[in-house]
Amino acid sequence: MSTSRITRINELIQHEVAQQLYRVINDPAFDPAAVTVTHVFTGSDLRHSKVLISIRGEPARQHELMRIIHAHRRELQAVVAKQVVLKYTPQLSFELDPSVAEGDRVLGLISQLEDEHPDWRKPDPAPEEPTP
Repeated sequence: MSTSRITRINELIQHEVAQQLYRVINDPAFDPAAVTVTHVFTGSDLRHSKVLISIRGEPARQHELMRIIHAHRRELQAVVAKQVVLKYTPQLSFELDPSVAEGDRVLGLISQLEDEHPDWRKPDPAPEEPTP
């Protein structure tokens, strides 16, 4: 299967899962504003899709929201199967995506280094004079 088709399928599943998270999960403990579907990776045989989810907040809160999402996996699976028409509907598995939090941590470290060593910053380039 071509990679462009898999990419389109990944984007379609990502969009549909993101929409359905808000519609399917009606748990009062679920905060949809803290949840973002960051990536979907579907196997070339279209049998399995790994859905990466980023959750804002403390680790305990992240695990609680992931538990709620896992509890509603079958409902999400059924809705995606109905909305995304494929020969095989991939089985969804949800995983916590640490990349956003890791990126924030790295940016914080860079900012801290810049504050500690202001001489490392690049000087602003001198404005060019207009040519006559």
